[in-house]
Formats: sequence, C-alpha cells, structure tokens
Amino acid sequence: MSYESEMLKSLRMPVRSEVEKAILISLFKHNGIIKEFGIGEEIVDEIANYFGLTDEQRSAYLETIYRKENRLKKSNLWHRLLFRGADSLAKEELVSRPTETLRLTDKREWMLTEKGIDTVLKLLNIPGSKKEFLSTKSYEVQKIVKKLNRSKRPNVYNPIDKEKKTRKKLIESKMRKRGFRIAVIEAYNYKCALCGMKINSPDNLQWEVEAAHIVPHRLYGKDDIWNGLALCHLHHWAFDVGWFTLLDNYSVQISSKIDFLPHGLGKFGESDFLRSFVKTESKIFLPEEIETYPHKNSLNWHRENIFHQ
Repeated sequence: MSYESEMLKSLRMPVRSEVEKAILISLFKHNGIIKEFGIGEEIVDEIANYFGLTDEQRSAYLETIYRKENRLKKSNLWHRLLFRGADSLAKEELVSRPTETLRLTDKREWMLTEKGIDTVLKLLNIPGSKKEFLSTKSYEVQKIVKKLNRSKRPNVYNPIDKEKKTRKKLIESKMRKRGFRIAVIEAYNYKCALCGMKINSPDNLQWEVEAAHIVPHRLYGKDDIWNGLALCHLHHWAFDVGWFTLLDNYSVQISSKIDFLPHGLGKFGESDFLRSFVKTESKIFLPEEIETYPHKNSLNWHRENIFHQ
C-alpha cells in the first residue's frame, strides 16, 4: 500500500467514487461550474462539509521529497483527493478540465459536459425532460453561447430559418435551443426586459425569466440573439399573443384592445398586467452590449404578423 493510500485509510477519508459524485452534484448546484480546488476556495469547504470532515481530515498534508532538488514538498491531502476525483471525471468526459474551460471562457474552472449533466440528473432522480429549463451550463452548450455572443450583428438580417424543417439531429437542435436560452437571459442579466422581474427558484437551478423568440420558434424563427428577448412568463405570453410589441427605438406599444377588456381581467389587485409597467414611450431594459439588441427586422416582423393581426 502506498504512503498516500495509507494516509487516506488511517484518516478514514471518503472513497474516490463518493468524492466524484459529490463533485458532480456540487457542479450542478453551482450552475455547472466550479473553480479549481485551491486553498480558500469555498467549494473545497462545501464538499468537505457534505462529508462532515474533521479539522484533521481537512488539514492533513502529504510530504514527499523531490529527489533531484532534495527538497520537501507538502500537498494538502483533501485538495489532492478532490483533484484526483475531478481528473477521473474528466477522463470519463463528465467534466471539462480547467485548461479546456480556459480556452472557452477565459476562466480556469471545471465545467459539466452534457454527459455529466445527464449523469447528475440520474443521481438526483430529476427527469431528463427538465434539462432544457435548467440554468446549468455545459461545455458543449457554452460553445454555442460563445458563438452566438461573438457573431457580428448583420445589417441585413432574416429572422426566419427556412431550413429549420430539415434540422439534422434532434440532440443538436436541443443544445442550440438551450444555447439560445442561456445567451439571451444572460444578455438581459436574468431579468424581464419589460417589467424587470429577476428571481430564481429556491434551489437556484432555474431562473423565472424565459428566452422569448420574437419570430416564434413554431414559425421557424431563428435561434439567434437578435431574434430573442428575455421576458418573464406572463409578459412572454403577452408578447407572443400580441398584447404588446416594440418599435424600432425599443419603446413599448400596447394593443389598443386593452381598453376593451372586461372589468377585472388582467389585474393584480389594482395593478394592470401591462400598463402598470409601461409609461408613455417607455423603453424596455436592454442588454449592455449593443450587438445583442433585438434586430429591427425581427421587431418589424412581430409588428406586422402578430401585433397587427
């Protein structure tokens, strides 16, 4: 038995398979991303707390001698165990290594892969059907998000994807849809462009805000950020059915039909579901980057085909 194995056994440290599961679950609860396992990182103590490690287990060090330099090297046993577990997960393609994530996000982090998310969903008994609604990131979907965010804004833009009917693979289509969703809600800082609502679920796994297609998905609207808006559930529905639209300067125009709603409809007590949030010529909350603003061609399509119908 090696020196390291003897220490792990004598200190009754968690077995690697259980550490791997804990890392996957922690990644999932942290939106799919955690930092490297360095001293002072919150995730190191969080997983240690999960196992109920003692101070001795957390602070134990391995001591090895560098033969060439004849110097002592000390490494924290718990950090080493975490790294070994994450490294094993990377070999199984359940997570991306920090060196890989760095090239994608400019940050040294461990990130779940699509295979990793599927594994965690099974561990936590979460139906796979909920995957598309989670805020959890994956390495593959983040590639799509990066591509969407870095695409150059076109002057001439057709928001309709004529080839959507013959999309090759269902899995690729679902990942593209999730990439669109994450790119849009991140651009709007996770809040509704109309009312500013920003809230997530108690378990932090889902944001209330949705990525709305301006040209609807069912009518082959593109999964581009220029064809997207971040809207809360209520105002997403209101936009889709034509209760309001946006002008080219991003000001809100409410349907005149709202004046004919029967008394008591569309009310939160004394507040109106649209007019309470919209003042004369008020504009929506827009992303920080102009490149990610909704394209005027998409807005024009919505006015002509949804709002004025």
